[in-house]
Amino acid sequence: MIRGLSVVTRDLKKSYPMGTGEVAVLKGISLEIRPGELVALTGESGAGKSTLLHILGTVDRSSGGTVLVGNENLEDRPEHVRASFRNRSVGFVFQFHHLLPEFTALENVLVPSWIQGGPENRAQERARSLLERMGLGHRLMHRPSELSGGEQQRVAIARALLQEPGLVLADEPTGNLDTHTSLEVFSLLKELNREEGMTVVLATHNTHLADLADRVIHLKDGLVGPNGTGTEDSVPAEET
Repeated sequence: MIRGLSVVTRDLKKSYPMGTGEVAVLKGISLEIRPGELVALTGESGAGKSTLLHILGTVDRSSGGTVLVGNENLEDRPEHVRASFRNRSVGFVFQFHHLLPEFTALENVLVPSWIQGGPENRAQERARSLLERMGLGHRLMHRPSELSGGEQQRVAIARALLQEPGLVLADEPTGNLDTHTSLEVFSLLKELNREEGMTVVLATHNTHLADLADRVIHLKDGLVGPNGTGTEDSVPAEET
């Protein structure tokens, strides 16, 4: 079983230049996520959910504070080191699938392995296994235009899991799906979280899906907690 990565932030800040000043998006976030946990990140648009995910996944850098992923601090490391860590240890699932239209479902899943230059046979075996596990064994050679929205999102999840990441970051992965398909996709992600042991942080506006996670962390105005305290004030999910 894959051991998930822990996530720790202390007084995490992020600002972006605008005009002659700056806009603060994250204003001092401190939180801890345990290895193998499935955490839902909630909050209104503009609360900082996507920005936080991008920093945790080393896509963006913070403006201040501390970020530890699996006890590693990568904030000051060169970009090639961060990119290698990202490809090896982090899986991303987005609201928009970002599948390559000219590639088949199988080829789209294999892209991270091609980037890293890993063993082709092993990657092929895992890609096929993941797609079959998701009920897409008969769709391996289909291109994205031949797949439904839910099927495309399953391909995107398989791609995110190909490298056996310790951390999966999902940014509104069901935002474009109907209610039934959203629940199917979330249930699949939760099942794989249990089976493979990776840590999952999922940003969502869907309060019903958030309640199915292990824990809910709420962001408001760039801070954590319903009262905007800046420190973790999360609530356990309801038992299902």
